[in-house]
Amino acid sequence: MKTSRTQMWLENLGEWSWPGRGAEAVEALPPSWVPVFPPRLESIAPAAAAPEPWQSPRAIRFGTGALLSALAAICAMLALNGPIGLERLVGARTARSTEEILPAISSTAASAQPLPTLRMLSHDAAGSSIDRASYPSLALHGQGSFLAYLPAGYAKTSRHYPVLYLLTGNDQQNTAFLQIGLQAELDRLIARHAIAPVIAVMIQGGPGSNNWRNRGTQHYESYILEVQELIDRTLPTVPARAARAVMGDSMGGYGAMNIALADPYRFGVVESWLSFFNGLGGALRADRPVLARLGLHAFLYGGESDRIADPEEDAPFAAALRAAGADAKSAIYPGEHNLETLQAHLSSMLVFAGHRLSAAG
Repeated sequence: MKTSRTQMWLENLGEWSWPGRGAEAVEALPPSWVPVFPPRLESIAPAAAAPEPWQSPRAIRFGTGALLSALAAICAMLALNGPIGLERLVGARTARSTEEILPAISSTAASAQPLPTLRMLSHDAAGSSIDRASYPSLALHGQGSFLAYLPAGYAKTSRHYPVLYLLTGNDQQNTAFLQIGLQAELDRLIARHAIAPVIAVMIQGGPGSNNWRNRGTQHYESYILEVQELIDRTLPTVPARAARAVMGDSMGGYGAMNIALADPYRFGVVESWLSFFNGLGGALRADRPVLARLGLHAFLYGGESDRIADPEEDAPFAAALRAAGADAKSAIYPGEHNLETLQAHLSSMLVFAGHRLSAAG
């Protein structure tokens, strides 16, 4: 680790690796020390599905009786209380179309969650600022925090902005994105009109290899969605799938791909830097109808000399994304599993996301 009076430079992205390298590991389940949530993950060769309980003759007879009893109860309710709607009957709203679902996906608890207060940490000569927010996270049962890049002129306009969400690697501080030049690079690209103005949110991850997955009482997968919902309620964003990108390095790259597939109506762009994709094949197959209709822009890259995340996994997973209906690209660049490799390709990754978010913005 190198230090100076102004910043700390990390030599690598943390001591974290995923067992299994090469294309054969793409469909493998995580090892036992990795949380296997949600249970949508599949093994390479799943056993033949057993008949569902409701398919047995006994279950059918029981179900018929239960249905008749339920109909009788409904008739009694109608007689006593007058007409009732489906929402009142089942205690929930009916499903909405995919075009309408995004504004309604926040839970009641999240919608009632107090909004975090952003406090400016710094601003630069170009006029952009870095703000910080800490708040009591329902997902973590503890403190959540993030940094936000706000572009120049942010306070003097009524425009709404697309958002980049960045996820940290193992035991990495979210300031690492600033160390590799995120603020200056966004300033430069926006000033040159290479991309439209955006907000960038750097979510602080937790200790150890949580993989941005729900584990015990700390739900890091839910935490990403919680921050996204709070940002849409707090800042002038474009609250639409096509205006959101999620990206990350190492463990954060896995988390970005996982959340993009687990919640396919949330993010229209995903980028995975120096990462891997173990156990995500099942979610990708389940998402085929959504991706075929809505699409997904993805970029995956690995480091040629990376000894932690095998770069040979990027091209096969990108091909699987394309087969499912996504616009997916992959590359292997010179470099190791460290911040220098991320810095070398930061500009092109921001341009990739920015171009695909610009129409929504």
